[in-house]
Amino acid sequence: MTSTEHPNTPPTPVTPAAASGLRRQHETAQLGDAIAELAARIQAATCELLVMIHAFDEREGWGEGFTSCAHWLNWRTGLAMGAAREKVRVARALAALPEMSAAMGRGALSYSKVRALTRIATPSNEVRLLDFARCATAAHVERLVRAWRRVDRIEAAEDDRRRHAGRHLETWLDEDGMLVVRGRLSPEVGAVVQRALDAASDRLYREAADVDKPLNRTAVAGPQQEDQEPPSPGQRRADALGLLAESALAADLDRGTAGDRYQVVVHVDADVLGSDSDIQAGQANPAGQAALEDGIRASAETSRRIACDASRVVMRHDRQGTVLDVGRKTRTIPPAIRRALTNRDRRCRFPGCDSRHCDAHHVRHWADGGGTRLDNLVLLCRRHHRAVHEEGFTVELRDDGDAHFWWPDGRRLPAAPAAPWWTGRPLAPTDAELADADITIDAHTATPEWHGERLDLGWAIDVLRWPVSSGSRARDVPAGTSLSNESGE
Repeated sequence: MTSTEHPNTPPTPVTPAAASGLRRQHETAQLGDAIAELAARIQAATCELLVMIHAFDEREGWGEGFTSCAHWLNWRTGLAMGAAREKVRVARALAALPEMSAAMGRGALSYSKVRALTRIATPSNEVRLLDFARCATAAHVERLVRAWRRVDRIEAAEDDRRRHAGRHLETWLDEDGMLVVRGRLSPEVGAVVQRALDAASDRLYREAADVDKPLNRTAVAGPQQEDQEPPSPGQRRADALGLLAESALAADLDRGTAGDRYQVVVHVDADVLGSDSDIQAGQANPAGQAALEDGIRASAETSRRIACDASRVVMRHDRQGTVLDVGRKTRTIPPAIRRALTNRDRRCRFPGCDSRHCDAHHVRHWADGGGTRLDNLVLLCRRHHRAVHEEGFTVELRDDGDAHFWWPDGRRLPAAPAAPWWTGRPLAPTDAELADADITIDAHTATPEWHGERLDLGWAIDVLRWPVSSGSRARDVPAGTSLSNESGE
């Protein structure tokens, strides 16, 4: 019998250094468990946050001056705009995914996984995707979502190519001399044609002020019958197609410039913006008239907003409306001042907004005697330019260049509100809710059931995207798609 096998052999003494090492190893393991448990609790708290964001978004609690819920989050909580938009997107998606939301609420699913899965998850596939996420790392989930969306794009491209290849238009003369038209157009071309037919039909059959039934234009529709019935919808479209053809040929198929097609013209009485005497007195008269090109009335304040930063042409009319004189087209704000303003402000000055597509706003309107100078101009996006003009918000530009905003009720709108002071223990509200729901979170709650095996991405797409139902086979991956070899694996 060897000495090591003798039952009376004394145990090897543990040195102080070895004991210290074992104790440190045990404390490190406990620290790792604490990190994992706290991370799971943070996921549960994040789920609670997303539920609250969705409720706030549905009630449009952000609507008083802010462009969207994401802009409000950026202002109120300090989240970057990209992160705020993702929070709102995920919150909206989770509202329709109860199983995924419940798993995240238990701390079993991380925000990283949920953020990825909500790009492809639907109520019909969320259970399958949730099963995959429980057995995969966040990196695996991201790869699956990228491959899934790539298959979606391939299918969408195939559909587009199929529709485009199927376009055609046929015309022929029938036995009685009528032209027959039959064809198929791609969706975008069809939308343009449909819109043009609607516009031409409205032009042809616009109701006259003193006639109850629609007019029938003989120039396109042919001679009128003495006892004429209102045209049917099909007849209206046929007449509208004739008008479109005549108009296109008369214009030599000229599409016009983009500026002409999208220019909006507002006719404004001088009294709306302010006469010379009004400007000297610092007042403008809102009792005048302002209207769009088609006759729709625009309010005085809307006209003043548009006039803040627009092209301006003065046309003088007589009492009968005849144009007597047309002035030169000028800019309300000269290009040099616009460049200096853009260099100074960079983006919209309204708190919480970072839009770069902005109008130049006169703090004191030029019609009220305000100068077109940098110390009287701020950049505002279209949403907040409207808020300042039509919704009662006010802005003041201080001598130091700071822009101060006020709510319609006179309350100051801070540029960045102070963060609330948290006095309770971390995630205390979530702890109470978890306890009430009999949910236990420990160090292994969020650990995926993954044992190191390699992800077979092609097989995962086949099973998750096209599951096999009883008596049927899984749908094949579209031709030309290779998924199992992604990233060289």
